[in-house]
Amino acid sequence: MTLTLMIQGTTSDAGKSVTVAGLCRVFKRRGLSVAPFKPQNMALNSAVTPEGGEIGRAQAVQAQACGLLPHTDMNPVLLKPNSDTGAQVIIHGKALSNMEAQDYHAYKKRAMSAVLESHQRLSEQYDVIVVEGAGSPAEINLRANDIANMGFAEAVDCPVVIVADIDRGGVFAHLVGTLDLLSATEQARVKGFIINRFRGDIALLQSGLDWLEERTGKKVIGVVPYIHDLHLEAEDAIDSRQQLNDKVIKVAVPVLTRISNHTDFDVLRLHPQVDLCFVGKGESIPPCELIIIPGSKSTRRDLEYLRSNGWDSDINKHLRYGGKVLGICGGFQMLGKTVHDPDGIEGDAGSSTGLGFLDMETTLGSDKTLRRVSGQLIGSGAKISGYEIHAGISSGTALNTPFADLGSHKDGSRSDDGQIIGSYLHGLFDESDTRNELLSWAGIAQVEQLNYAGIIESNIDRLADSLETHLDIDELLKSSPT
Repeated sequence: MTLTLMIQGTTSDAGKSVTVAGLCRVFKRRGLSVAPFKPQNMALNSAVTPEGGEIGRAQAVQAQACGLLPHTDMNPVLLKPNSDTGAQVIIHGKALSNMEAQDYHAYKKRAMSAVLESHQRLSEQYDVIVVEGAGSPAEINLRANDIANMGFAEAVDCPVVIVADIDRGGVFAHLVGTLDLLSATEQARVKGFIINRFRGDIALLQSGLDWLEERTGKKVIGVVPYIHDLHLEAEDAIDSRQQLNDKVIKVAVPVLTRISNHTDFDVLRLHPQVDLCFVGKGESIPPCELIIIPGSKSTRRDLEYLRSNGWDSDINKHLRYGGKVLGICGGFQMLGKTVHDPDGIEGDAGSSTGLGFLDMETTLGSDKTLRRVSGQLIGSGAKISGYEIHAGISSGTALNTPFADLGSHKDGSRSDDGQIIGSYLHGLFDESDTRNELLSWAGIAQVEQLNYAGIIESNIDRLADSLETHLDIDELLKSSPT
């Protein structure tokens, strides 16, 4: 009989995603077939599955921890915000429509059907399903028709573990307050607590742990120490940590309001020859060798935002001084002359003037391209792989000098002067051949090798080692909360 175990958190970024990834690897080591699951995810970082669906990137990493390829059943509902009050709703990997918050709230009952269908299919295939909640289960205004936290746990009758981040402070208030705001039946299914990111002497925490167990009647299943330099792709927050050597180039990435798949740059942040900086609102793009315009869930609005920060002028100056520019997905579309959205796919219908560096225009449509691809760079023949997630179709003479040959089609564009490259591919830096060529193009004379896949695997193992040491794994594998 399949065990479903749900990991919820007291807040966003409490450690749910990494805890699920680590537990997936721990259970896999024990010889169990295990799969990750997130009923509803709200994120602009997404991945494409082999069957051509779209899920949150965190679930793709968790699938890797299980030794599996990602599948749409692992994240049946994905919300990709395209405004402060609305989002694109993706069900079983395919975009359904754009909905305002109130409309989606009314749609949740139907979304729950998709969630339960996916959970049932996974239950028929795996010994253990490790479920990640979203945000906090104690959001009072979101309790009605909840499908992301306790609403799902109640529907499938699974035990719950609540994670809190002690590094933020207030961990006991977070845990007690969260538990107190749950209903009686929800409280009953809470198996216990995990305290995450602890620094210091555990003996100094013991009196608090004793009090917590006495106050709540719930077990502290473990206290996980702060794991320094743990590198796993983040679900939301941009990670800017890096370690550099003395032979570096500077790469600047302007942070757009709806930046998508900023995990594209994780491998650059880990490269010892790349000084990667994210440029925020009101900041100028600093002198650098390479500017990367990232993907966006709202290309036309982010074009306006780019101009409002003066980044268009910074990019023009950068090119005049011989710098290089790379546009990825929405950033590639911005490099053209015009972006059309006749049907209001990403907001108000209309057209926007692009940056004009490439002779092309893009029209957004209702059909979204979702595919994993591989091929070679045109010219060098270097191996390239990645995934496409975009609603636009580009056309123009700029596409006569493509960036890559993907077999079934050509991708992207190179400018005649060699200073500008555009590509629809996310994850293009993950492939070492492409990464090395792009860094050489940007100005590194001799590029050092970096085993990015090995780094991710070793970090999943480090995380699993810590959880095995500091959590009561046998307690987690019990099907009952008590």
